[in-house]
Amino acid sequence: MADFGGGELDAFRGEAKAWLEENFPASLKKDPNAQLAAMMGGRSEGDAALWQQRMGEKGWGTPTWPKAYGGGGLSRPEARVLAEEMAKIGARNPIGGMGVMMFGPTLLEVGTEEQKQRHIPPIVKAELRWCQGYSEPGSGSDLASLQTKCEDKGDHWLINGSKIWTSGANFADWCFCLVRTDTTKKHEGISFVLIDMKTPGVETRPILLINGTSPFCETFFTDVKVPKENLMGPLNGGWSIAKRLLQFERDNISTGLGGGGAGLGAAPSGVVALAKKYVGLDETGRLDDADLRKRIIDHTMETRAFQLTVQRAALEAKSNQGPSAATSIMKYAGAKIAQDRTELSIEAMGASGLGWEGEGFEPDELAAVRGWLRAKANSIEGGTSEVNLNVVSKRVLGLPDPK
Repeated sequence: MADFGGGELDAFRGEAKAWLEENFPASLKKDPNAQLAAMMGGRSEGDAALWQQRMGEKGWGTPTWPKAYGGGGLSRPEARVLAEEMAKIGARNPIGGMGVMMFGPTLLEVGTEEQKQRHIPPIVKAELRWCQGYSEPGSGSDLASLQTKCEDKGDHWLINGSKIWTSGANFADWCFCLVRTDTTKKHEGISFVLIDMKTPGVETRPILLINGTSPFCETFFTDVKVPKENLMGPLNGGWSIAKRLLQFERDNISTGLGGGGAGLGAAPSGVVALAKKYVGLDETGRLDDADLRKRIIDHTMETRAFQLTVQRAALEAKSNQGPSAATSIMKYAGAKIAQDRTELSIEAMGASGLGWEGEGFEPDELAAVRGWLRAKANSIEGGTSEVNLNVVSKRVLGLPDPK
């Protein structure tokens, strides 16, 4: 559709509103949490599954992706209108996960036409789940030191090695993976391959986290045969692709962190409500703890400033060529804000914020404790805060390496 304003955009707003009214299940308006699993790339049930199917078939889960691959084919202004109309009725985008957040945008930029035709449509319809094979037990912050070996066996690649912190690997259908195809070079010896997780030799083991969940896995590759056509980009050219994908990842993570995304703690208004409930108000109607009141106000202002900065960066990215190295600034700030939010929440709850299980605690109180513990990973996942500060120093500010 045309990238115009005025009448054509008004006409699209009417079209979007009518379609949403007809297709968004009324039950989900009363239960927004039923939509969260799909947003994070999980499986949906009932009306949530129906909503996911309808949005996938329409292509509006990935509104600006090309129609040729099943996307919505909308202009940026149209996509914003769609988001506005969805927000009005409490509808969330049910098409999510790593395929949408990271791999899909990268594939659209650097993949072959055959790879796009094969992998983009299932992502658009949420038919397949993807995981990310980057970090290794000895290669975390120094990702380029990875050692998972990929050998050329003539008619296929043979992969041996392991990955760590592979989010959702035990549920994933496919993995986009960094492997070493040249042992004589560091960055220039890495390639980017796509691995079917059902291939013999692929094994996953969930990792139990401190908050009681297991969203991450160890992933092992033992003599895994991968078709030659699953190499994405040039041989030994995977590092450039990996960096580009990380920009998409950090862009999406920072937006969720700063905005109070699912599972990342309450937004500032939620912290205020908790403080009023557990701390109480003084005779003037203000929070009855001056120091906590000041820190919540500071946090609220930081969050709002961050959200406005994210919006500005998103507009700049759309007018250029997508996200840039500036996403590292957003990721760093978003992680800090999310961690501050959960810590303020726990502090405001006092003794009620010390529960883990059992009687004496409300479900929301126990969830807050687990959310606070989960937030500790915000400054590690998607690039540690230290790595992101280095990226900002070198690629944004242009500062020299320390002597």
